[in-house]
Amino acid sequence: MLHAAIVGLGRWGQALVSAVQGKDAGIAFTLGQTRSRAKAEEFCRDKGIRLVDDFDAVLADKTIGAVVLATPHSQHDDQIIRAARAGKHVFVEKPFALTRKSAVAALDAIAMAGVVCGIGYNRRFHPNMAELKARVADGRLGAIGSCTCEYTVTAGLFTPRENWRSDPHETPAAAMTAIGVHPMDAMIGLLGRVSEVHCITARRAAPFADDTTSVLLKFASGATGLLFASLASAANFRLTVYGSKGFVELSPATLDEFRFVAAPDKPNANWNVAPPAEVKSAPSFDTLNAELTAFAAAVTANKPFPIPHDEILHGVEVFEAIVSSAASGAIVKIS
Repeated sequence: MLHAAIVGLGRWGQALVSAVQGKDAGIAFTLGQTRSRAKAEEFCRDKGIRLVDDFDAVLADKTIGAVVLATPHSQHDDQIIRAARAGKHVFVEKPFALTRKSAVAALDAIAMAGVVCGIGYNRRFHPNMAELKARVADGRLGAIGSCTCEYTVTAGLFTPRENWRSDPHETPAAAMTAIGVHPMDAMIGLLGRVSEVHCITARRAAPFADDTTSVLLKFASGATGLLFASLASAANFRLTVYGSKGFVELSPATLDEFRFVAAPDKPNANWNVAPPAEVKSAPSFDTLNAELTAFAAAVTANKPFPIPHDEILHGVEVFEAIVSSAASGAIVKIS
């Protein structure tokens, strides 16, 4: 059993704990640290978690084998480096870091310490996403033309000014850090490296921060991508990969439904009428449990974490390019 500390006990930190605590996941949270201790005390009592006052106390605890970070984005690189140097395995919520430079420093520290690094792109672990990736890889979708994703939530409408998520330094490019990085990572996992991006952001309804992000991506393979994320609309999620042999659509945000529509293999008078879809359902799959179980297995059973370091780093490179494009309005190329 991997004994872990949760650092950051806001809504998402508590969700991570609840996904595995008392379940057969190979990981148990026994220690916690947060900036708002009073708000987390009852939760930690219920979950059997001992609270400490600072990160140094977490790193000094020899019973703790891993640190799970659900903290503000700008703190990630320093916390990862310190945890690695203390010999703790590290699982970090997305985004991994805000710049390529800080991501390289964090990954170098992890490699030097020989510890496991996991990242919270939980949708990678859903069986429907795995099925989609397999169909892209083995050619069942044919030549891939594009991948599109729409992801919207209402969070920006209700985030108070004093919350760190209203700080543009913590949340550049509008909806990218909150939700946009999930479709970005999904596209990287499905289609490989991104070569250039063009991003436009806006504030349409949220009171304290930009809320709307549109990104056009070009992949090294020649495929294109379109990412739309909003923090100021009703909740919705749809990821679609379009190939010459048909398309696959995953929805909603839980990825419960997999829908494949085949393209005809000969001319058809009704070219604008799709044939019946192949539909698969995988309801109630817990992706948070799956990602933390995989992290624990990487630590205790020497299994590779499914998202390798080069894809973690490339995700940060793409994110930083999107932020740069949002600020300049220009297309940004990624080497």
